[in-house]
Amino acid sequence: MPCFIKPDFFMRLLWAAVTTLLIMALLPAATAYAEGSIQITSVKLETAEEGYQFDADFEIALNHKLEYVLEKGIVLYFVTELNLMNSRWYWLDERVGHSRVREGLSYFALTRQYRLSRGTLSQNFATLKEALQALSRVRNRPISVSSELKQDTEYTVELRMRLDISALPKPFQVETLGGSKEWDLSSGILRWSTILPPQKHADNHRP
Repeated sequence: MPCFIKPDFFMRLLWAAVTTLLIMALLPAATAYAEGSIQITSVKLETAEEGYQFDADFEIALNHKLEYVLEKGIVLYFVTELNLMNSRWYWLDERVGHSRVREGLSYFALTRQYRLSRGTLSQNFATLKEALQALSRVRNRPISVSSELKQDTEYTVELRMRLDISALPKPFQVETLGGSKEWDLSSGILRWSTILPPQKHADNHRP
């Protein structure tokens, strides 16, 4: 006796297959967000009154583990590094400029505020989102120069932001040695070649 399958059964089967494909397509993005990430969205080098400086923008997302330890009173330190490298075909590349700043992100349960600190400077925020937005905006960051830079020479720039694992309490450092990816929060190193803009010089004004 012939068996007939209703057309709506095929429609339900097709819809289930399409839904599964959509979930599989979105899964990597959702997983990446759950694991946390740092992405470099823009960077600009410019001259300053003394030497050079740079601006940079990042997108920072913490995973659930980092948000948890932050709310438990653990300070998370983030390091932003920029290197100016002079490529040499006859020897190792020479670092001629450098910038390294470490900023601490903390949470105070008593006041329910987040704090971003750098050296003796600190700023409080009502939400984690606001604190991460401030951390992600790097402005007028000076670059220390170890040798004379030339405007007609091409240099390699290296930029990175990362979570400073070495600043974590010892028990958490041991956990990172076990290969846990929950602590591996870094933008990776962005490299590009550039010719530096002309250096600013102070104008001599006549009285």
